[in-house]
Amino acid sequence: MDRDKTLALFDRQLRREARPDGPGVRIERAGGVVRQVGPEHAWNGILWSGLDERDADAAIAEQVRYFGALGLSFEWKLYAHDRPADLDRRLLAAGFTAEPAEALMVAEVAALPDSGVPEGVRLVPVTDRAGVELVAGVHERVFGATHVRERLLDQLATGDLVAVVAMAGDVPISAARMDLHPGTGFASLWGGGTVPEWRGRGVYRALVAYRAREAAARGYEYLQVDASDDSRPILARLGFERLSWIRSVVRTSSSARRAQLGQETRTTTPYVHP
Repeated sequence: MDRDKTLALFDRQLRREARPDGPGVRIERAGGVVRQVGPEHAWNGILWSGLDERDADAAIAEQVRYFGALGLSFEWKLYAHDRPADLDRRLLAAGFTAEPAEALMVAEVAALPDSGVPEGVRLVPVTDRAGVELVAGVHERVFGATHVRERLLDQLATGDLVAVVAMAGDVPISAARMDLHPGTGFASLWGGGTVPEWRGRGVYRALVAYRAREAAARGYEYLQVDASDDSRPILARLGFERLSWIRSVVRTSSSARRAQLGQETRTTTPYVHP
């Protein structure tokens, strides 16, 4: 794989020329940024920016005003090769909060090895609300995620989602999804969380292989992952290559901050600071 060429293709197809990823979602190009805007349960944020030292701060301030007026929290997906070089510092200074760094990893679908399913495990495709509930239940246990249901149902309705649950008997032990990006060469892998007692047994590899087969059947050339520290070594062994680093930073809406504060007030004992 030509890494520079593939990274340039990724930037063009999934960032600069991004398409909405669900109903009620739109892509907007405003000045030097490409952003996705949708309902509160959708992913809202900046997909791409073409900024420099002269206009970066003004562009950041404009996005804060724009999403703030809509009452939406939003994420700015910042890649190591984005410019200006200190864009991360500027975003943090503007009140964004950084999430843990991840690696942008990509593999050619045709080059990925197949993998069997561990003994005692079966893979069940997600096709309806009941399947989405299984995925959400696993994600809540593994990641603490609680707002995935509506988004998964939206994507399932559009046909741009492949999701799968690993079952041990009648118990869901792992779940993963693949976002399809029609008109591009890429499909994206998400999730893949496995409950603690089943980790290290090959379930994650089986879910990657399952989604790779589905991607191949649909004609996709590449699989892309925002890889955490936990998944990065496994993906590297399977043949994924790191093309860049990702640092997502989040700006929480004022209403969400008030809700968080209210939750903290209800669940903690008030005290006086010394």
